[in-house]
Amino acid sequence: MEIRQALTGTEAWKLIATILLMFVNWGLETLKWQLLLRHLHKISFGEAFKAILSGLAFALNTPNRIGEYGGRVLFIPDGKRVRAVSLTLAGSFSQLLVTLILGGVGLFFLSDKITASVEFSSLHVWITVLEVLVFFIAIAGCIIYFKLGLLVKLFEKLPGVQIYSRHIDVLSEMNVTILLNVMILSFLRFLVFIIQYNLMLQMMQVEMGWWSGFWTVSVLFLLLATLPTIALLELGLRWEYSIMLFGLFSGNILGIYAAATGIWLINLVLPALAGSLFILGIRIFK
Repeated sequence: MEIRQALTGTEAWKLIATILLMFVNWGLETLKWQLLLRHLHKISFGEAFKAILSGLAFALNTPNRIGEYGGRVLFIPDGKRVRAVSLTLAGSFSQLLVTLILGGVGLFFLSDKITASVEFSSLHVWITVLEVLVFFIAIAGCIIYFKLGLLVKLFEKLPGVQIYSRHIDVLSEMNVTILLNVMILSFLRFLVFIIQYNLMLQMMQVEMGWWSGFWTVSVLFLLLATLPTIALLELGLRWEYSIMLFGLFSGNILGIYAAATGIWLINLVLPALAGSLFILGIRIFK
């Protein structure tokens, strides 16, 4: 009954806002995809948006959404598709780095709250180890990310790899300015995720402030990003982690379940269904 009231009452505007932010989310990813493709293939915003949603349709049934790369490159001409995949990987890497950085900071802020609970009181040492590990991985990842061009040149000098180097040489054309802009777009997407989740939690009457919600959602996405899963089966994992984290602040278990389900449907399932319609309009096999 509470969920029905949330969907139809005075808080219903938050659901509409969350849905609208879904378009902002994938719009930012579209801009990022256009930016990554700048030196390889010119693509309109509309075509890039179709490619993003088509990638989601492919991603639902693959581990860690790896099928997303195949869906995107269907909109890229033959001869450029393999190199387009390497650019997509660079974009995903930037999103992962943002998740690691903000998730690590969130873990730092929440560590006392987590270990104060009876259930996780014995995990203090392991949480500290995880914080340090995430910190060093994030630093190493940032160094690798902003030195992609140098890494490609070093890779090309290795014996026997010339046949493969032409598929990733496009990465050497991405200067620091492009990489930084891609990182900024990834950061803005992450902020959209957090706002959406907080709106859904508030609508479902899961009582926690925006500050706590910001860092708790950051840790949630950190956990989801670091463990292999299939998007279509990800909901159960989202439930488990959401109860573990949001349950530290609220006993509204049903509301936590509803918020996690709503975000999963709005951000993944609905766009993937739209993407499947775009896939039907193009020739996959020639």
